[in-house]
Amino acid sequence: MPIAFRHVGHTYSSGTPYQYEALKDVNLDIAEGKITAVIGQTGSGKSTLVQHLNALLLPDQGEVEVLDRVIKAGEKPKKLKSLRGKVGLVFQFPEYQLFEETVLKDAAFGPKNFGLSESEAEDKARKALLLTGLDEDLFERSPLELSGGQKRRVAIAGILAMDPEVLVLDEPTAGLDPAGTKAMMSLFYKLNKKYGKTVLMVTHDMENVFTYCDDVIVVEDGRIRIHTDAQSFFRDSSICKSLHILPPALIRMRDALNEKGFHVPADIQDMEALADCIAQQVKKHG
Repeated sequence: MPIAFRHVGHTYSSGTPYQYEALKDVNLDIAEGKITAVIGQTGSGKSTLVQHLNALLLPDQGEVEVLDRVIKAGEKPKKLKSLRGKVGLVFQFPEYQLFEETVLKDAAFGPKNFGLSESEAEDKARKALLLTGLDEDLFERSPLELSGGQKRRVAIAGILAMDPEVLVLDEPTAGLDPAGTKAMMSLFYKLNKKYGKTVLMVTHDMENVFTYCDDVIVVEDGRIRIHTDAQSFFRDSSICKSLHILPPALIRMRDALNEKGFHVPADIQDMEALADCIAQQVKKHG
């Protein structure tokens, strides 16, 4: 089932002095079963774009096709609740939305809201919390007592407990330390590769995009500037530089070595392969 934007436009505060056209004639097909990064400068329209996927925002022009639904401009969408069960949206700093007495109750809120019994909802919540790596000893604690990384896991578990087909993440690693970032990205990678979830991730972190993502969408001034696979995107670092984005460390090192006379192919994707490549050239020219 496709995920597609067809001539989509979205304007905030239309007809007022604050009117702002956030999306402009967007045409886009998003691959299912992959991890796709959505990148671009602040204010480019990234978050506006992904919030159309579960009809949190509606198109002013065009239409959005999500799984088995078509949301058209000017038409009131139907059965939004079931759509939002299939497309889970995790906002930036989701831990600020925790409110229940215990971790378990917070993670179970979504399934209960979708009609499951309390026992069924808690069963799904337990499985989701364990999937995120949260210790079972914390399930009866107040979520407000947890660390920042633990709170984020609870918030994400609340979305996963509804078993969405598509997981949409807005800056999921913002504010986390390197260890927390790696753990969080490993979770999303597992959800994609082991459980088949389609993952869309709005991010500024090019290291995560380079390491974990299959495809890259670049949004610029409300339009889609680039849509390609991650390997092709990072093959030419000038693209990142033109977007005022710092390329990943490996790409910067590759460019620096090439400037010094080495030949590092563009398909080198990890530090071990880079080290082997350099070692061979040093040995050859010993």
